[in-house]
Amino acid sequence: MSYQTPPSRRAAAAEVLRALRKARRVLLTTHVNADGDGAGSEAALAAWLRGQGREAWIVNPTPYPESLDFLLPERGWSVDAGSQVAGELAGTADLAVVLDTGEVSRIGRVMDLIRALPTVVIDHHPPGLDPIPGLSFRDPAAAATGELVFDVLRSAGGPWPRESALGLYVAILSDTGCFRFSNSSPGAHRVVAELLEMGVDPEDVHRRVYGNQPLRKLRLLQAALGELEVDEEGRVAWMTVPTQAFVELGATSDDIEGLVDYPRGVRGVEVGILFRETARGATKVSFRSNGEVDVNALARRFGGGGHVKASGALVERPLPLVREEVLRETLDVIRGSGKNEGA
Repeated sequence: MSYQTPPSRRAAAAEVLRALRKARRVLLTTHVNADGDGAGSEAALAAWLRGQGREAWIVNPTPYPESLDFLLPERGWSVDAGSQVAGELAGTADLAVVLDTGEVSRIGRVMDLIRALPTVVIDHHPPGLDPIPGLSFRDPAAAATGELVFDVLRSAGGPWPRESALGLYVAILSDTGCFRFSNSSPGAHRVVAELLEMGVDPEDVHRRVYGNQPLRKLRLLQAALGELEVDEEGRVAWMTVPTQAFVELGATSDDIEGLVDYPRGVRGVEVGILFRETARGATKVSFRSNGEVDVNALARRFGGGGHVKASGALVERPLPLVREEVLRETLDVIRGSGKNEGA
């Protein structure tokens, strides 16, 4: 059976396509510390827009991931949000597209750039408390935002630039954990089958994304594993990224990607957590669930959000205090003494 856009998405996908076709200069953005889904969806949509004779620029709140540079034919497609060029582009753009998030807090300084622009939001996360206004194409049932972008481009009937197929493959590959997570739906596999038929080489992509790590990332993992802890019941495991090692190694946010899977992977653990201190003294928390615990609800208690089984939060307080509170709340939920709902 070939892939068919779900009926519930068709009207919204067509409406987004109409907005894209009306635009001449489009700014694309995603959440802070872009992952494979956000960055891959941006690259795919930028390539399609440029192929349609539009201008398309990626302006993210944090740098485009170094490990995913291969998705962009030219590094110049991505512009620093704090640069004069970004301000000039925002002043002449006629559309903004926000991918893989729909919350104001998640796009940081980019919100000021696009505030006056007509905006399209394409996202597969549950709605948050501070939504970005504009035309919205959202479906938490989608395996990745890349699946929704695929629906939009499919409604256009092509053509499919090589970079679009590649970006969408990376988007779905990364957000399904290489197709091992529960969101690896039959529909997602059918989308991927079509992308493979377009010429995507899965072995080459996997090598570029997962088999080409800088040595500093492995050194950081080595240091972080020394901080791995498990609660006395064996139900929560957590790891803290050592700030000194992070600084001395010259590590970046890219190097944190995937580290939370180590505490999550401890036998018997229901929730794995990663803690990291940011440069300004705040605390970044990543949650992963192996079972029934809704970590999206947990993350919302700390001003964050995401998915039921994968979420995060940025808390403007020192790491030791945040870690103590997060662990207490997590254990309360697991033991059934806390209501698993957002704050």
